[in-house]
Formats: sequence, C-alpha cells, structure tokens
Amino acid sequence: MPWLLRHHRYQLHVSETDFATDAARFFLRLMRANLFLSSVAAASALALGNPTLAERAPETPKKPVSTEYHGVTVEDPYQWLENDEDPQVKAWSGAENQRTRKYLDSLPDRAAIEKQLTGWYAKTSPSYSSLVSRSATGRIRRGEPGILFAMKFQPPKQQPLLVTLTSADDLKSEKVVLDPNVLDTQGKTAIDWFVPSLDGKLVAISLSKGGSEDGTLHFYETATGKALPDTIAHVQYPTAGGSAAWNADGTAVYYTRFPRKGERPDDDLNFYQQIYFHEFGTPDTEDTYSIGKEFPRIAEITLQTSRDGKYILATVANGDGGEFAHYLLRPDGTWKQITQFSDQIKIARLGRDNALYLLSRADAPRGKILRLPLEVPELKNAAEIVAAGEAVIEYIVPSTDALYVGDLLGGPSQIRRFDLNGKNEMVIPIPQISAVQEMLALEDGSLLFRDASYTEPAAWFRCANEKTEPVKTALRSTSPVSFSDIEVRREFATSKDGTKIPLNIIFRKGMKRDGQNPTLLYGYGGYGISMSPNFEFTRRLWFDRGGVYVVANIRGGGEFGEDWHKAGNLTKKQNVFDDFAAAAEYLIKENYTRPEKLAIQGGSNGGLLMGAMITQHPDLMQAVVSSVGVYDMVRVELAPNGAFNVTEFGTVKDPEQFKALYAYSPYHHVADGTKYPSILMMTGANDGRVAPYHSRKMTARLIEANKSGNPIFLRTSSSAGHGIGTALSERIKQLADIYAFLFAQLGMKKEMIKK
Repeated sequence: MPWLLRHHRYQLHVSETDFATDAARFFLRLMRANLFLSSVAAASALALGNPTLAERAPETPKKPVSTEYHGVTVEDPYQWLENDEDPQVKAWSGAENQRTRKYLDSLPDRAAIEKQLTGWYAKTSPSYSSLVSRSATGRIRRGEPGILFAMKFQPPKQQPLLVTLTSADDLKSEKVVLDPNVLDTQGKTAIDWFVPSLDGKLVAISLSKGGSEDGTLHFYETATGKALPDTIAHVQYPTAGGSAAWNADGTAVYYTRFPRKGERPDDDLNFYQQIYFHEFGTPDTEDTYSIGKEFPRIAEITLQTSRDGKYILATVANGDGGEFAHYLLRPDGTWKQITQFSDQIKIARLGRDNALYLLSRADAPRGKILRLPLEVPELKNAAEIVAAGEAVIEYIVPSTDALYVGDLLGGPSQIRRFDLNGKNEMVIPIPQISAVQEMLALEDGSLLFRDASYTEPAAWFRCANEKTEPVKTALRSTSPVSFSDIEVRREFATSKDGTKIPLNIIFRKGMKRDGQNPTLLYGYGGYGISMSPNFEFTRRLWFDRGGVYVVANIRGGGEFGEDWHKAGNLTKKQNVFDDFAAAAEYLIKENYTRPEKLAIQGGSNGGLLMGAMITQHPDLMQAVVSSVGVYDMVRVELAPNGAFNVTEFGTVKDPEQFKALYAYSPYHHVADGTKYPSILMMTGANDGRVAPYHSRKMTARLIEANKSGNPIFLRTSSSAGHGIGTALSERIKQLADIYAFLFAQLGMKKEMIKK
C-alpha cells in the first residue's frame, strides 16, 4: 500500500511529531517578534478581550442575497466574501489578518511560547511512520528480511523525508531516498504519498507545494535517489487524493488521474478521478485509460498490487460518506467489479495466498471479516472467517500465514492474530489506553505495529510470527519533556437522548476538582474517524499552567462501529453537537472546570462542531479555537470540493436533508445581540478541502452580531492549506498563536516549564 494522507478531514488534536502519518495530520506555526504591553494593567485588560485594546474590526459591507430552497427563503449577507480573487475580498481578508496579528503579537508571553516550542522541537528524536515492506527480489520468501521504506520526521527539517532501512532495529542502515527539504529550502514542497515497486528498486512519489495537495507523480531509484525523467501531473488532489500501483516487473504503473484541460469543463477538473496506465520511457500523453468512466463524479480511488504482481485492486469511495466499491484487475488484463457501494465492504486487502480479505459491516456494524478466493472473485463466494463481536474491527493485515486484526474498544486499541482461516485466535498485548496507529506484515510473517498513548510517545513494536509478546524496536520516539506526572481517566457523559459519551480526561496528578481548572475540550465527530489516544509533547505547555485536556468520543466517529458513525451523519448530525455539549456540561457538573475556565477546539468537520457550539451554546465556554471549519451548510456542496461531503452531510436538493442542514448551519444561526465567547478562527489560503470563505463569512457575521466585548479574530495563512504538507515553522507559529490566545482568555498564568 502507498503511504498516503487519506483522512479527509483534518484532526487538530493529532500528534505534531507524527503529523506526516494518517491522513490528515496538521499543525502549526513559528512567529514574528512579540510586542509586550507597557503595563500589567494593560495586559490584564487585553487578556479579557477589552475592545479598546483588541482593535475593532473594520466595517464589513453587507450585500444581501436571497435564495429559496423548498419554499424557505435563506438570506446571505456576506456571500460576496466567497470570491477568493475579488480585490475587495483580498483587502478585507488582509485587514482582518493584520488586526489578528496585532492582537496575537501583543499577548504578554507570545514570544516565550514560540521560543519554548522551537526549543522542544529541536530536541525531539526522529519519528518514523507509514512503513512499507518490500523483499529484495519482489518475491515472498519465508525468513527474508526485506527492506523497509518509511517517512522520517526530523526537526528542524520543515518536511518529512523518505528513507529506507534494512531492519526496524538497525538505524545505521538508514538511507535517504528523497528529502523534499533539499528540493525546496523554504519547506513548501511535501511528499503526499509514495509507493515502492515490488522489488523495492524504484519508488513512485507524489509531490505538492504550499499545502495545496495538488500532486505531480515522480519516480526515483531507491538505491541512489536519482530521479527518472518521467513525471505525471495532477495525480493527487484533495479530497479524492491519489494513488499508484506497480506492475509485476517494475516497468509501468497504474495511477489515478484527474481530467486535463479540455477533457471536461473547468468546474470538473478536480473530479471524475480515473485510472490510467503508464509505461516508463513514454510521454504521459500516450498513457492509456484503464477504468473509471463509470465511477461517480466524487470518486476517491486507492490502488494496491498483490505481492506476486498478478492482481491490482482498486478501492473506490463514493465521496466521504463511507461507501466503497472494489474492482479487481485480473491476469488476463480485464477488470471485474467485486463489490458495490451497497455491500458495506469497508476495507479490502490482497493476501499473499491468492485471496482477498474483506472487512464487512453488512449486518455487523462493528465488522466481520470475509475471505474471497481470487480464482472465483464474486462476493457470493466469500466465506466469513472472523465473526462480529464487541470490538470494532479497524485494520486487517494478512501475512504469509496469519491474519492480524486491529480493533477499537471505544477509542483505545487491541490486536488479535488468527490463522488465514480465522482460527486459533490470540490477543497480542499492547499498553493500556493506547492506540495502534499502523500495522505492517513483514516478509517473514512477523508483525510491526506503531502504538502511542496520551503519556507515551509513539514506538514501533515487533511481534514475531506465532508469538504473542511484542518487543519495542529501535524505531521509537522520545519526548523532550516528561509526562510522568500526567494521569488519564476515562469517564462517561450522558447525551441529550441518554447515549453514554466516553471522555478521555488528561491532567497533572494531584489536580483538585474545585471547578477552577482551565480545561480544553476537543472533538471531531464525523466520517467514521475515531479519536484514539495519541501523544503530543506540546501539551506540556497546557499542563504546566494547570490545564486539563479532554478528548470526547462523540457520535459521527467510528469508535463504536458503523452505528456510531451513522448516528451522527446526514439528518442525525445534531446528535454530534448534543454529545459535545453534554461533555462540556459534564466537566462543569463534575467540578473539573466552570464555563469561564472552559475552552473548546476543533478543525474541519470539528470546525463545524465549533460553529454549532458557538451558536447553540454560546454561554457554555469562554474561548473557542476553530480551524479550517465548515460553517455555511446550505452552500457547502457548491464549493469546489464540497460535493465530496454530500454523502456525509447531505444535500440541499433533498427536502429532509435541507431541513436538517439549515436547522444547524452555524452561519445562519448567528443571532444579533448575542454575547459570544472569545473566538480564534483559522484557515489556509490554499485549502482545497474546505473553502476558506467559510471562515471569512462566519467571522464577519459573528463580529457583526457579538455584544459580549470578547475578541473574535480570523487568522489566514497564505502558505498553507487544510494543514497537510504545511512546513514545520508555519505549524509552530500557528500552535504558538493558539496557546497564547487560550492562555490569555482563560487567565492561565505562567508556571515553571519542565525541561
């Protein structure tokens, strides 16, 4: 499988040191000089959001537009802010950015926070993610060690680089294949994904610039890092992403491609992803179409090759709603459809035994595993080998003679091992309240897996074939700060309809539950994406000021299977907001905090959650940080990338779905004269996943309506997008801004920072 950033919606809580893995990992920025205020009194006034010090926003012209949907007239006073290229929009955005920058740079310890973060990053160990194993010959041999490809993140380098190792225990064997920091000294070029040839001698790499995720496919020799002359443009773009799969002898690739100018109307050039075939040494204009004309406009395709090179599997997602179809390219050169969207097959993996392993949620919301012989590739011939149970099946990894299964237990993970017929189950022990982030079967049948917790940084473990005791490898991260004084509790809030919502509550040992603790509550709630335990060393800043950090496993995610996801999407999206509000109310009721000491945070789909909390519960918290969010639910599907969301959010074309969308759309529920909390909105000018205009419109409407005196700011990054591929220096700047803002709004005083 290629390394790819496939979590379509950015999750702000994920580990910074491991941002390159898992789709979607984003963060934050390094800063200009800080302006200290002239007196303690002025600092206190600014921290409280005094509008005389937090410079007033410029007037925003209202240009009302009325649109009728199913007999309902919807007013939109700031639709003009949607045009990125309008000089007036650029001027407005620039003025807002300048106002935001002036405020943030004036916060008393903004510069100290930046300096501390920069120092910590300089002390971090390398982290390795997205491992791929290849044999030296391209054939499977028992006992053959093979070669490992990995993404390596090594601050102060701005971007992760691609390396190889002969073993997870031999760091001295490391060789650099491609370092994008050398290609682009400004750190604006990123590796979107990579996939090695079956023998590991060549590697295909998608590269994009400025956080755009608009990738061009390049090819390199593994041993020398030499670039081959072949390149293919526009193989990758958010949200559909991109992928490639090699043929058996490494002379050609199948790859995803979007339409080129003239092939479709301009509005469709980032849709209708299809699969093409490229032979090395030929121009890409001569590449041949393989399959995809029948796929949906919002198709999202990933490719994989069987280890013998005889088969290629295409997984086709119907947008972001969790529906998948699967197509198999057979040795005779013909494609055969194996599953349809309605079959509820969520994952398919080519085994090493001429079989296809399928994760099915049909009549099994938490998942069951099927085995399908490739000689008779029709779903009716698949046999159930692992039955559904209490655990939610998240990963399936077939090896030479075993099937490894990664499970979710409401957030934390477990691993089970079966034989290839689903028999002889064994549980592989992992640390408590931790998350398995990646799993990889090696050539000798052993398993490598990457595990992290809230208090321990990520490490790769190896579990030998037919053994159950994992051993930590040399691929392990260390933290520049200690978390030995940090405790984790798992408690449950009760939502509006009685549903129990897990909360992961993280704090310093000895904390008093007196209602005075500054608390940051994080949530997401969408796309079946689970908020699992992770390690983030920069949270030390939060804990050192007495802060409590909480992650809520709300509906819309996948923590308890497909039912949990479906209970929070389409017309049931309000459940997500009710769950999160219940989490906040629980923390207040149980004396962890009080509204004046509570902040909430989310990004992308989690930004929608923040918008709903702002409009539905403005008095429940003191501060909000909302990044790259979706706020206008009536027009979201009209944005360049918005169509991919229809299978998750719904469409205004359907009367019932429109009713639900309009009922919670944050932009349309900002009410004049309301006392809103302090708000920091953040977006990226190059965001191809969520249009930046959502943040502009929401900010303008909030500033107009707010009567609290609390500051409301919009921060736009000109060199970033949705977060993926953002340079480290940019991410540190953003993170420093977030901490400085929250410390000021919650009155969090500086304590001794642990070194």
